[in-house]
Amino acid sequence: MLTSLGKNAPMVVSALRARENFGRLLSRLSEEGRSIIIEKRGSPKAVLVSIRDYIKLAAPEPEVLKAIGEESERNGTSRLTARQIERIIKRARSQKPKR
Repeated sequence: MLTSLGKNAPMVVSALRARENFGRLLSRLSEEGRSIIIEKRGSPKAVLVSIRDYIKLAAPEPEVLKAIGEESERNGTSRLTARQIERIIKRARSQKPKR
């Protein structure tokens, strides 16, 4: 099963079809720039995205980094040393309830 909901909408593919046509799906992924939802028994199980889209998702945009840096300057956390950061993390982990 291969369905599409529009030009930029992700394609929906059954796991069997994805396995049988993986090379073609990779080609379409890079050519069309759309993600592919892989379903198993009608339930979405995974999403296949282009490397370009993955990098956009995984790496923050420079504006985001700038905003984080400015916030850090305002609240004084930009001046923390690595040792101080480690202590803060250790303290927070020790206060976290055990599961």
